[in-house]
Amino acid sequence: MPANLNWLWNFGAILTVVLMVMLATGLFLAIHYTPSAADAFASVEAIDRQVPSGWLLRSIHMTGASLFMAALYIHLFRGLYYGSYKQPRELLWITGLVLLCMVMLTAFAGYVLPWGQMSYWGADVVGKAVGAVPGIGGWLEHFLQGGDAPGDVSLHRLFILHFFMAFAVLGVVVVHVAVLHVAGSGNPKGIEPPAATVPFHPYYSAKDAAGLVLFITVFAVLVFFFPAIVAEPENYRPANPMHTPADIEPEWYFLPFYGILQSVPSKFGGLVVSVGAIGLLFLAPWLDTSPVRSARYRPVYRLGIVGLVVAFVTLGLVGRHHAEGIWMIVGRIATLVYYGHFLLVMPWSTRRERTLPAGVEGTP
Repeated sequence: MPANLNWLWNFGAILTVVLMVMLATGLFLAIHYTPSAADAFASVEAIDRQVPSGWLLRSIHMTGASLFMAALYIHLFRGLYYGSYKQPRELLWITGLVLLCMVMLTAFAGYVLPWGQMSYWGADVVGKAVGAVPGIGGWLEHFLQGGDAPGDVSLHRLFILHFFMAFAVLGVVVVHVAVLHVAGSGNPKGIEPPAATVPFHPYYSAKDAAGLVLFITVFAVLVFFFPAIVAEPENYRPANPMHTPADIEPEWYFLPFYGILQSVPSKFGGLVVSVGAIGLLFLAPWLDTSPVRSARYRPVYRLGIVGLVVAFVTLGLVGRHHAEGIWMIVGRIATLVYYGHFLLVMPWSTRRERTLPAGVEGTP
């Protein structure tokens, strides 16, 4: 392993451990869950109130979902900052993004399963967004919902999807790690080959263990002392198709994409732009072909990364509000900044950016 890896490289191991925890707790919850519109909410309440330690395992599962997505976003940011998508790691980057898409799909299905108010109306919003696709939108919406509105069929399909995708994610993780072993790990300087290497054990096994202890401490504090942080109060009310909540919003990790969806006037246009925000990540290896990997030595690219992070956070704030008035303007500006990083900053910096000499490959 490169000798200069920093703490951002801990998140691969953290994600693997949290995934194992999510699978174990999810299997337990599936035993007691009833995927029907009449009984889903009551079965979740029974897990919380009647099943021994059910409240604890459900809290671990809910908190784990949020922390897993947080760790995944940090892991993704590290890849963008240090150029982990560049040759010879294009396949590693692509498999990582496939995992991101699979995890987001799994998380959405899991969010609907409690069948609370936010679960129901979240499924309804997604169904209507998919229904805006020209030509096949109606068929897609009907396939997702199993009818004109979310109901029994929706829950059955999303329960099976959630259960199946969890294990599919595990399979793709194995592929991702295998590709990592073939391509090798990058390093903060972006120099290939790295100037110095050390064995993974005991150096990075000990470092990963220390990172895991810190992460598990945060995990435990949230589970036992602040469980409401990752919970949506409106979702503790049973789904009511006759009453629309004042503010319909998804989990925090979907808010930036929901902010994009709201910022575009057309439903179909919003769907295309929000999905395109993820699609751009797949193109990163070909949009940015600079021989310098690390943003440490690329001033313009580093500024673009800062703008990208600010835009992503801003879109999350937009997603928490009705996209109207000032929030609509802010959302559109943030969307332009987000897209501008990939479509303008990356290609421009590849051709014209004056990089620092220490970042050139092969420099000692």
